[in-house]
Amino acid sequence: MEKEKRKENRIAVIGIVINNREECSKRVNDILSDYGDMIVGRMGVPYKEKGISVISIIVDGSNDEIGALTGKLGNINGVKAKVALTN
Repeated sequence: MEKEKRKENRIAVIGIVINNREECSKRVNDILSDYGDMIVGRMGVPYKEKGISVISIIVDGSNDEIGALTGKLGNINGVKAKVALTN
């Protein structure tokens, strides 16, 4: 059963841009913690010259899980999230 579930899963990279870190970071981190079991890796970089933070996340999950995570992140005011899915 686990093998079948893994077969349905996809690897994706989610790019997150945060415009107001002070207001958004707790909500972003809470959502990422909720989906922590599907996160394979995470890298965050503050881009001080532009006043933004950029986070890239590698995830292993179903289309529905990846879509739900990306949607919740994108619903936060000041946060943009885009996903690149593998085949």
